[in-house]
Amino acid sequence: MKIVRFRAGDEIAYGIVDRAEDGSRAELVELASDPIVGGYETTGRRLPLSEVRLLAPVIPSSKVVCVGKNYLDHVEEMRHVTGGGLADAPEEPLLFLKPNTSVIGPDDEIVLPSISENVEHEGELAVVIGKIAKDVPAERALDVVFGFTCANDVSARDLQVRDKQWSRAKGFDTFCPLGPVIETEFDFSDAHLETRVNGEVRQQTSTAKLIHSVERIIAHASQAFTLLPGDVILTGTPAGVGPLLAGDTVEVEIEGIGTLRNRVV
Repeated sequence: MKIVRFRAGDEIAYGIVDRAEDGSRAELVELASDPIVGGYETTGRRLPLSEVRLLAPVIPSSKVVCVGKNYLDHVEEMRHVTGGGLADAPEEPLLFLKPNTSVIGPDDEIVLPSISENVEHEGELAVVIGKIAKDVPAERALDVVFGFTCANDVSARDLQVRDKQWSRAKGFDTFCPLGPVIETEFDFSDAHLETRVNGEVRQQTSTAKLIHSVERIIAHASQAFTLLPGDVILTGTPAGVGPLLAGDTVEVEIEGIGTLRNRVV
C-alpha cells in the first residue's frame, strides 16, 4: 500500500494511492488522519492524483537517524575524501543525525548553502518508524516499521571534511528530501536503487548489498535513541556520490517505491 501526504488547495491531508474504478487514472483515497497514529479510516473523498501536490510523506517526530558507510563500494570511494581512518568499513552501524528541519518533499528545491562549494547527492532507502521503540531486538525490528520511502542524504562534502564530523554538513535545511510515497508492503531484500542527475545515472545498487541489514540498523539505533512514530532511518548510500549544481535535477528511484525528484537551486 502506498501512502502519501498531499496538499489540495489550502488543505494538507494523507491518502492511499489507488486506481479509478475504470482504471483510467491514479486517485487518492483520503484518510481521516495521519495513518501512523490514526490508522486507515477514510473520509469517503477520492481525488485525482494529478490534481494534488505531493509533500514529504512524513515529517519526523523528532529526528532522522542516518547510517554512514553501509555499502562496501561507497567505503572504497570515500577513502580519497577522508584519507583512510573512518573510510574503513564499520563493524557496527555508524550512526549520525539529521534534524527534522532538513526534510523536504518531492519536487521541493534543494538549496545550496553559500558557505559550501561541494554539495553532493546520496540516494538511499529510508525506513519510517511506526511505533515507539527502545532496545528492540533485530528479530523483532520489523514490528516497529510503518513503511519505506526514498531519501537523498544531501551532503556538503567540504564542510564534512573540515568539521571532522557530519552534523553541519548534512543538516542544512532542504538536505533531506523524502518521498514520493511510503510503501507499507515493501520487499527490501533485493530492491534496485538508482540515482540520476539530469538523467545521467550516478548510482546503482541493490539493497541486498547493505553491510548492516535493516533489522540490525533498527536494533542498533534503538539501543541509543528511543525511536518515535514518524522518525526516519536512512540506511546508507552506495558508490557514485557526486556534485550537485544549481539548475540540476536529481532523482532517487527505488524499485517498488517510486521516484523522488528535486531541483537544485
